Amino acid sequence: MKDFGRVFKYIWPQWPRIIVVVLSAMAVAALISVSFMTIIPLLQVMIGSEGLHGWVDRKTCEHYYGLDLPVPKVADLTDPSGAALRPGLRIERVEQNSLAEMAGLRAEDRITDVNNLAAQQDAPLSQARLLQELAAPDQDIIVLEITRANGSSTSVNLSAPQDQAYIESLDWSLFKRFRYNTYLVGLGLARWTVAFLPRGQTNTAVVAIMMAIVVITFVRCIAKFYQGYLGQTIVQVGTSRLREDVFARVTQMPIASFLSERPSDTVSRIVRDTTIMGAAIKVMLGKALREPLNALFMLAAAMFINWQLTLVFLCSAPFIVALLGVFGSKMKKATRRSLVASSQMLAKLQETLAGLRVVKIYNRQHSEEERFQVINNRLLKQLLRISRVEAATHPVLEVLGMLAGAAAIIVGMRWVTGGGLEGPEFIALLALLGASAEAVRKTSDIWNKIQQANAAAERVFAVMDQPIEWEKPNAMTLPPANGDVIFRDVVFTYPGADRPVLQSVNLSVSAGHNVAIVGPNGSGKTTLANLLPRFHDPDSGQIFIDGHDIRDVTLKSLRDQIGMVTQELITFNDTIAANIGYGRTGATREEIVAAAKRAFAHEFIERLSEGYETMIGENGVGLSGGQLQRIVIARAILKNPTVLIFDEATSQVDAESEAKIHRAIEEIMRDRTTFVIAHRFSTVVAADMIVVMDGGRIIAQGHHDELMQKSTVYQGLYETQLVKA
Repeated sequence: MKDFGRVFKYIWPQWPRIIVVVLSAMAVAALISVSFMTIIPLLQVMIGSEGLHGWVDRKTCEHYYGLDLPVPKVADLTDPSGAALRPGLRIERVEQNSLAEMAGLRAEDRITDVNNLAAQQDAPLSQARLLQELAAPDQDIIVLEITRANGSSTSVNLSAPQDQAYIESLDWSLFKRFRYNTYLVGLGLARWTVAFLPRGQTNTAVVAIMMAIVVITFVRCIAKFYQGYLGQTIVQVGTSRLREDVFARVTQMPIASFLSERPSDTVSRIVRDTTIMGAAIKVMLGKALREPLNALFMLAAAMFINWQLTLVFLCSAPFIVALLGVFGSKMKKATRRSLVASSQMLAKLQETLAGLRVVKIYNRQHSEEERFQVINNRLLKQLLRISRVEAATHPVLEVLGMLAGAAAIIVGMRWVTGGGLEGPEFIALLALLGASAEAVRKTSDIWNKIQQANAAAERVFAVMDQPIEWEKPNAMTLPPANGDVIFRDVVFTYPGADRPVLQSVNLSVSAGHNVAIVGPNGSGKTTLANLLPRFHDPDSGQIFIDGHDIRDVTLKSLRDQIGMVTQELITFNDTIAANIGYGRTGATREEIVAAAKRAFAHEFIERLSEGYETMIGENGVGLSGGQLQRIVIARAILKNPTVLIFDEATSQVDAESEAKIHRAIEEIMRDRTTFVIAHRFSTVVAADMIVVMDGGRIIAQGHHDELMQKSTVYQGLYETQLVKA
C-alpha cells in the first residue's frame, strides 16, 4: 500500500474540500440512522395505545432510572379477583446498579404517586400524568408512593438524573456511564421535539413524523450531492496533477531510460494506470467513506435500542475482515498482471498500425493476428481472474451477513416474547441491522479496488522514481558561445551493450567551421553527435564548448545554443506555424515566415488552403516527407543556434528541393559551427573538414581530396554510397 499512499500527496492540498466531503458523509450517515429510528415512534403512534407523548415519557423514565414500565393492559388495573386496583405504574424489571435499585424499587412494585401529586386533585392519578412527572423532574430527589406486590404501601426517595453529584459517586463502569449520558442527551432532544405537538392527537403526530422524515431526506440528499460532487472534484484535480508530474518526469528522464522500454508502456502508465488510481480514490471519497459511516451510525443506533443483539450480529465481523484480505491479495496480483498485458496489447496495436503497409505487402496478416491473439488471451486470463474475485466477494459476504442476521432474529424473538424488547423497537432494530449489513455489503468491493489501484500505483510511481538527467550541483550557465568544440578521449557504451560504441574519440572543431562526419553504418556517427547536447554522457573523456566542460554547465544553457535536424521527422499535432515556432519561444509570425522561406517551405505552405494555420496530423500525416523535412529545417533555422547538427537532414528531400535547401544550409552554416552527418556527395565535399569514422573511432580527417588519397574507408564510401546517393 506504500505506493498507493503516495497518491494522497495530490489529495491533501484540497483539504477544505476533503473536510466538506467527510462532514457531508457523516451527515448522510447520521440522517439515515435517524430516518430508521423514526420507525419506532411512527409504529407506536399508529398501533400503540399510549400515544407519542406517553411513549416518549415512558422510554425517558425507563432509561433515566433503570427500570421497565410496560404499556398498561387491563390486567394491570385489576387484581385476580376482578376488583379494581388503584391506578399506577407497574414496574416489570429493575436494572442492577441503577437509580431505581439504589432507591429500593423492586419488580412488581406499583408507583401510585409522584411528589404528592394526588393531593392536588381529587381523582386518582392517570399513568400518563405519573409518567409525565417522572420524565421531567424539577428537583434532585423525587418522592414516590409505592404499592408493593403484597399490598403494602411505602414511600421511597428516588434520585433524579440532574443530581450529577450523586450519579458521579456511583460505582458505574465507563461504558455504563457513557451509555447513560448518551441516553440523557438523546431523550432530552426527543422530549424537546414532541413538546411542540399537542398531547393526545394521533393524526397530528403522524403528520409531524412524516414531515420530519421528508425534511431529513431533503437535507440528507443535499449532503449526499456535495459529498459526491466534491469527491469527484478532488479525484479529477488530484489525478490531473499526478499525470502532469508523471509527464514532467518523463520529459526530464535521460534518453537512455527509453532505449529498452516501449513508449506504449509509458503511455499506458500515464493514461490507464492513473485512471485506475483515480477510480479507487473516487471510491474512497465516496462509497468507502459513506457506507462504513452509514454502517457505523446505524450500528450505534441499534446499540442504543439493544446492544446485546447488536453484538450478536457483529460476531461475523472478524470473518468478513479476513475474507476481504484474501480477496484483496488475489485482486492485486491479477490486476498487476492485467496492466502489463494491457500495455503489451497497446504496443502491439501501435506497432501493427504503424507498419500496416509492411504487414500487407508481405502478407503477414495471419501471423500478426496470432501474435495479437496470444497477448489478448493473456489479458483475458487476468481479467477473468479479476471477475472471479469480484463475483465471489458479494455472495460470501451476503451469506455471512445472513447468518449474523438470522442469529440476531432468533435471539431477538425470544426477547420479544419474553417481554424484554417491544415489537416496534425490534422491528426498528432489524431494519437498522439489515441496513448496516447492506452498507457493509456495498463496501465489499472497496478493498479489491484499492488493491487494483495499488498495483497501478506501483507502475506509475516506478516512472516517478526514475532518475532525471544528471546536472552538476550549482552548474554554471554557459555564456553565449563562439562554437569551439573539442572531444577529448571520449568513450561511450550504451546501457546493456557488451562493448563501447565510441572508443577514445578526439576531435577539435574551430568556431564557425562545418564538419562532415561519414562512415559505415554503426560506426558511431549519430552517437557522437548525440553526446554534444548531452542526450548521453560519455563513460570517460570530456567534451568542451569554448573551453567549458559541458558537464559543468546547465542543460538549459547548453541546449539553448544547439540546434538539431535529424532524419527522423518529428512534428507535432498542431499548425505549421506552431511546428516551426517550436524552435523559439515567442517567435513572431514574421520570423516564422522568414525561417520558412530560408528553408524553401514557404512556397508550398502558401499554396495550402489555410496556409500557416494548416494542421499537421499525427506523425505529419497530410504532407509529404520532403515538405515535412523542410518544416523541420525551418524550425532549426528559427532557433538560430551557435552549434548546428544535421543528421541525414536531406534524406527525404526530393532532388529539386535539395539544391535549394543546400543553398539555405550553406547560408545557415556561415559563421556557425556545424556537424553534418550525411551520405550525399554534395553535402560532404562542401565541408570545411571531413571526419571518417569506423568501429567507433576516428580513423581519418581532412578535405575530400586528401581523404581520397589516404583513406581506403573514405574511398569505399565515395565509390559506393556517396556517388550513388
